[in-house]
Amino acid sequence: MARLQQTVFERNVPARSVVDHALGGTRHAVFWQDDAGTDDIRPALSAPTRADVAVVGGGYTGLWSAVRAKQRHPGARVVLVEARAVGWAASGRNGGLCMASLAPDRESGRGRSDDSGSLTRLGQENLAAMESAVGELGLACQWERTGLVDLAIEPHQVDLLRYAAARATRDGVPHTYLDRAKMRAEIASPIYEAGLVRPDAGALVHPARLAAELARAASELGVEIFEQTRVTRLTLPGRGTNSDVVLWTTSPAGEATVRADRVILGTSVFPSLLRRYSRHTLPVYDYALATEPLSAELLGAIGWRGRQGLTDLANRSHYYRLTADNRMVFSGHDAVYHPGGRVSRAYENRPETFRRLTEHLLTTFPQLEGIRLTHRWSGAIDVSTRSCAFFGQAAGGRVQHAAGFAGHGVATSHFAAHVMLDRFDVVDGAPDTERTALPMVRRPPVPFPPEPVATAGIRATHWSLDRADHQSGRRNLLLRSLSRFGLGPDS
Repeated sequence: MARLQQTVFERNVPARSVVDHALGGTRHAVFWQDDAGTDDIRPALSAPTRADVAVVGGGYTGLWSAVRAKQRHPGARVVLVEARAVGWAASGRNGGLCMASLAPDRESGRGRSDDSGSLTRLGQENLAAMESAVGELGLACQWERTGLVDLAIEPHQVDLLRYAAARATRDGVPHTYLDRAKMRAEIASPIYEAGLVRPDAGALVHPARLAAELARAASELGVEIFEQTRVTRLTLPGRGTNSDVVLWTTSPAGEATVRADRVILGTSVFPSLLRRYSRHTLPVYDYALATEPLSAELLGAIGWRGRQGLTDLANRSHYYRLTADNRMVFSGHDAVYHPGGRVSRAYENRPETFRRLTEHLLTTFPQLEGIRLTHRWSGAIDVSTRSCAFFGQAAGGRVQHAAGFAGHGVATSHFAAHVMLDRFDVVDGAPDTERTALPMVRRPPVPFPPEPVATAGIRATHWSLDRADHQSGRRNLLLRSLSRFGLGPDS
C-alpha cells in the first residue's frame, strides 16, 4: 500500500489564534450580492401569457438566452420567469472566474474527447463574444481580461505544468511556464512550486452585477421578466401537433400559465422540468470567503500585479482572485454532496469548511496574518457525470435544456444560450451549426444512479480524490476506471 503524505496545507497549518481572528467578524452573506446592492423589484406573473420564447430561470443561462433570443429575433415576444430573484443562486455567488474552457482539459492525461480542438477554439471565440457583449450592451460588471494562472503547489504537479507549457508552445498558444523562483517573484506565496500563465484563458467579472446588468439589458431589449414565479410543471404538446408548450406557474399573485412556441430551461442545479433529465445532475455545495480590502502595503508584499485568476492543481483544488476594491475571494477544496440531492439553505453554513478554507488561505499567503474576513458563503453547483455542460431537448426540439456546468458556467452559460437558439433554428429547417454538431451537445452524459448508490459513489470518488492528493497524485482504480469511461471529475 502506498504511503500517505501530508499536503502542503497539512504541513503548514497557521496558528489557531490567527484563524480565530480572521473569522471573528465574518457575516454569513454573499459578498457579491451585498456589494451589488438591491436591484429593481420585478413583478410576479399574474395572468395567462403567451410568448414566442419562454425562458425558465433567471441565472446566466436564462438571461443570456433571453438577450440573445431578442437580438436574433427583435420582433419575438420573449418572457422569462424566475422562481425567486434574478441572479440569487449560483449566478450571484460564484468566484467570478470567466474561463475560456468549455470542458475539462482533454489532453491532460485524463481527457477523453474527440472534439477537443473545436472546443478549445470555440471556447476562445465564446470568451471574445462575451467581452464584445459587455461593451456593446454597456454591462457594468467589472470585467477584467486578466487571464489565468495554473499553480503547482506540490512537487509532483510541476511536470503537469511543464507538459502543458510544451504543448502550448507546440500549438503556438501564448502560455508561459514559470519555475518556482519566477512564480514566487510574480506572486509571493511560499507554497508555489511552479506556474503556467495563460493570458488568453479567462477574465474576471463581478458575478452579481453581471446577472443584474444582463437583466437590465434584457428588459431594454424588450424581454418581459417575472420574478417570484415558480414553474411547477410543463406540459408538452401532443405528438405530431403544433400546439403550444405550457408552463404552469405559481406566485404571490396566484396561478397562471405561459403558453409558448419555444421554451428554454435554465434551471441549473434545481430539478429539471423534463423527467428524462431528473438524474443527469446532482447539487454539490462549494464554499467561499472574502477578506477586507487589502492595503497597498499588503498588496505590495504579495505582488499579483497582473490580477489574474488563480487555481491550483490539487484534485480538491482552490481558486481565488482579487476584487475591484482589492479584497481576496478564496474558494474551493470542499465540495459537499448531501444524500438525496437536496438543495437547502441549511447546507450553506458549514463552520468546519469555512475554518479549513481560512487555514488554507493563510497557508497560501502568510502575509495576511492579522487580516479579517468580512463574508463567508456557499452555493450549489450542478454537476453531471462528465464534469461539463450537457444539452437536452423535448417536443421535437421545441424545448431546450442545458445544465451540468460543474462550476464553469460563467462563460459556458453564454455558449449554451447560443447552442439552444441554434437548435431552434434547426427545428425550423436550418442546417446544424458547428456548435450543435459537437459530440458534447449531441451526446447526453450517463445519468447518476438512484439513491443510495449515488451517495455511496460520490463519497467513494471524493475519498479517492483526497487520497490521490496524499499519494503524489497517483489515482486509484476507481478514478482510473471513471476516467476511462468518460465519467467522474477531471478538473
